[in-house]
Amino acid sequence: PPRPPTNQEDDGEEEEEQDVGPPRPPVDGVDDDEEPVGPPAPKKRKTLQFESVYLDSLPCAEMYEKSYMHRDNVTQLVCTKTDFFITASADGHLKFWKKQPEGIEFVKHFWGHTGPTDGMCASYDGAFLATVSRDKSAKVYDIVNFDMVMMLKLAFVPSACEWMFKANEAQLKLAIAEKDAPKIHIFDAKDGCPEPLHVIQTGKPVLHMRFNHKYETLVTTDTAGMISYYSSTSFKAPTNVCTFKHKIDTDLFAMAKAKTTANSLELSQDGEQMACFGRDGSVRVWHFRSGKMRRVYDESLEQVNKWQKAEDSRFKLDAIDFGRRMAMERELEKDQSAPSPNAVFDESGNFIIYPTVLGIKVVNMHSNHLSRLIGKVENTERFLKVALFQGMASTKRVRAGEGQGSKSIQKDPTLLCCAFNKQRFYLFSRREPEDVDDATLGRDVFNEKPQDDDLLPMEDVAAQPSSDLARGATIHTTLGDVYIKLYPNDCPKTVENFTRHSKNGYYDGLIFHRVIKGFMLQTGDPLGDGTGGSSIWGGEFEDEIVKTLRHDRAGTLSMANSGPGTNGSQFFITTVVTPWLDGKHTVFGRVAKGMDVVQAIEKVKTDKGDKPLHDVKIVNISVEL
Repeated sequence: PPRPPTNQEDDGEEEEEQDVGPPRPPVDGVDDDEEPVGPPAPKKRKTLQFESVYLDSLPCAEMYEKSYMHRDNVTQLVCTKTDFFITASADGHLKFWKKQPEGIEFVKHFWGHTGPTDGMCASYDGAFLATVSRDKSAKVYDIVNFDMVMMLKLAFVPSACEWMFKANEAQLKLAIAEKDAPKIHIFDAKDGCPEPLHVIQTGKPVLHMRFNHKYETLVTTDTAGMISYYSSTSFKAPTNVCTFKHKIDTDLFAMAKAKTTANSLELSQDGEQMACFGRDGSVRVWHFRSGKMRRVYDESLEQVNKWQKAEDSRFKLDAIDFGRRMAMERELEKDQSAPSPNAVFDESGNFIIYPTVLGIKVVNMHSNHLSRLIGKVENTERFLKVALFQGMASTKRVRAGEGQGSKSIQKDPTLLCCAFNKQRFYLFSRREPEDVDDATLGRDVFNEKPQDDDLLPMEDVAAQPSSDLARGATIHTTLGDVYIKLYPNDCPKTVENFTRHSKNGYYDGLIFHRVIKGFMLQTGDPLGDGTGGSSIWGGEFEDEIVKTLRHDRAGTLSMANSGPGTNGSQFFITTVVTPWLDGKHTVFGRVAKGMDVVQAIEKVKTDKGDKPLHDVKIVNISVEL
């Protein structure tokens, strides 16, 4: 199949145009028409003192070190001061993980809600967790003892939740915003009373909330793009906290002026800054007390296209990779259930970290430059929500052997991420993943048993397939077995060709001659170079394009060809969604089991012609009639 198309159309522009992109900013303080008196002072770049020390406390690996599974797409995640990671998925399930000196360890699993977990928050001290769902329920967990301590039935559909109590306060105040009304309900999580302590009336329905522990203020964003402050004691606008008298003197209207709303809201640990990732693709950072804008970072698709045309290698992608990522962005825009991207601060407040099309950016806000771009090489994952752990795992001190002294526990900064349409969450650290030969021992941990219904939705069929045609097949490879469900009713000729070739041993010993990570793996050529192979009838045969069978998921089995009606014996299995192949290649099956084997083949090292350096072969193919 052809490689993915790019977003750049061939409009006849000359390749000689090199200078594309914004010009450098003018140098302040020097007029071009005036001759400076005396020797000119050198222009100093604004630098952050001890920047390298701060960066040493942040993840730096280009690839994620480990990933772990849920049964459904991961949508929520949080890191706590008590060294716990909590993840939640679209099916309402929660998992507790404990940070270790290196990596994490599974602790406990809860089925929290019957619907998706729409909101999740941890208290400032890391002691309590709260979740809310559209099933009109709220759950409270004791994080340290990993136990559910309260269930609350709500009279409304919630949109977000946030703890808003200070240290040693008698009441565990939990704020829950109402999705369809401009109200925030304040509950006491200690007594479990279904009646709220107070109801805050807001201008518009609230989307996100965060509690500023330092200034004892609840910060909210609403459906109009406004940012508002509420005191945790009076539940009104706070006094003696803000340096402004009127909101009109601030930049808290910035998103409303841009006619956008927030995807997320985050606060710095010192409470002096807040950040929103807007639906317009911009990351905005404010000073909390003054409400003035500090920084704006444009990450819209228009800006990404400009970077792709520019010459800066940091932001430039391979044409195939760029086209695939832009196609994924269009799918992301349509999916309302996908996790919302956010922007988080490091513990010093000097750096902001947020996911983009290109990877996860670490930006130095003091000098206003990109310090790191994490995960750029991970071209099959679109990271969306992140959480940062910079503490030190609270475990017992390890005693070394005689004469070696004691082994001190080092910091292990870890970035926790979830991705678009993925049933996994990912961990970035300061270590690159280990290179192992066995895929089952690699960085993608299979801690859940995949369900057949999740891997292969069963299409309704009107009639039973012919007894001469296979309904399924198992491709036995040198890296493992891949079970395929076939579609003889929709593609009888293609399935017959595949069935007879398999029975006759035509595919036995053939190599996967073309493997492209983030695209597909191809085989079925007796010559091993992509130019050979024929059908069971001795030549080529026509396509069997069915509109309902598309390249809309990974694990799609499709015929390789060199144009319409040129099918022979070669076929391929996709590893990502490939919509540009629809209508051009016959889809005649799906992977039902063994996707881990497909992924293992996908990750083998290849030469410049996409041929694996070490042969991966089909041992044989057994068919099921």
